[in-house]
Amino acid sequence: MDIYELQPHGVTVIDTGFVRPRFDAAYLVVQDGRAAYIDTGPNSAVPRLLGALERHGLAPDAVDYVIVTHVHLDHAGGAGLLLRHLPRARLVVHPRGARHLVDPTALMQGVRAVYGDEVAARDYGELVPVPADRVLTTHDGMVLELAGRPLLVADTPGHARHHHCIWDAASRGWFTGDTFGIAYPDLTTGSGRFAFPTTTPVQFEPEALRESIERLLAREPEVMYLTHFGATREVVAHAEMLRRQLDAMVSLAQAQTHAPARSARLREGLRQLYLDELAQGGCTRPAAECAALLEGDIELNAQGLEVWLDRQAAPKGAA
Repeated sequence: MDIYELQPHGVTVIDTGFVRPRFDAAYLVVQDGRAAYIDTGPNSAVPRLLGALERHGLAPDAVDYVIVTHVHLDHAGGAGLLLRHLPRARLVVHPRGARHLVDPTALMQGVRAVYGDEVAARDYGELVPVPADRVLTTHDGMVLELAGRPLLVADTPGHARHHHCIWDAASRGWFTGDTFGIAYPDLTTGSGRFAFPTTTPVQFEPEALRESIERLLAREPEVMYLTHFGATREVVAHAEMLRRQLDAMVSLAQAQTHAPARSARLREGLRQLYLDELAQGGCTRPAAECAALLEGDIELNAQGLEVWLDRQAAPKGAA
């Protein structure tokens, strides 16, 4: 795929270049000469984001909004730097996440704790703070107008408590962030792309995630714009696989609650779960290649499941 993929209704998928091709997407929505970004990728993606705007023949002052689905850095790390180039744009962010983009100190500390100092510096660089007067916090049911085109905000916890999704009535599609899981184009089965939930630390909540998924489906969407990765119209098959994988991941975690070497067991269990699903679905890619593509997700999902297990075991009120 090219860096840019034009979808109907003025939606452009932008491959941010983060990690590998077709791993991390941002979106540009254009309506009657006005524009909005949805998710940004990290700082290194900013030239690609601005390039998408140029391809539409638009100047930086045509952008009204930079909307981040949540503040994890593969979605929002480039927001501050991007806003420096966009004189009229406002950052749109969940109220639970806004302070972390105004003052990213704690956010970077968390990233370093998960990935280590070297990886954090390599992948994300130094975050640029967003001026507080350019921040617009959302609420459930809020509608943003982009040249008269309504973009509806829906609170969708489960992956993170600072997560919302954006409904675009024009395309009958959701910009899903991580709520509707991950489906890499490089991993396909007989029913389409292999899909699985992302339980990245530290706020995975399976019941909330199930409810958020069903809330998205209730609008009978025709397309889902995934950050990982791209536009998919295989909505029903994707949802069925997502539900099945979520149940299996939770069962796996619960079975390892008190197991010795729990982290290693979770990683191996997730690896086998994903490879079995791919094989049963008819994926023809060699298992070793599939495992290599999923290795980062396996590590982060195992960490997220462990955090969830520990929170479940904590005294009531301690979480």
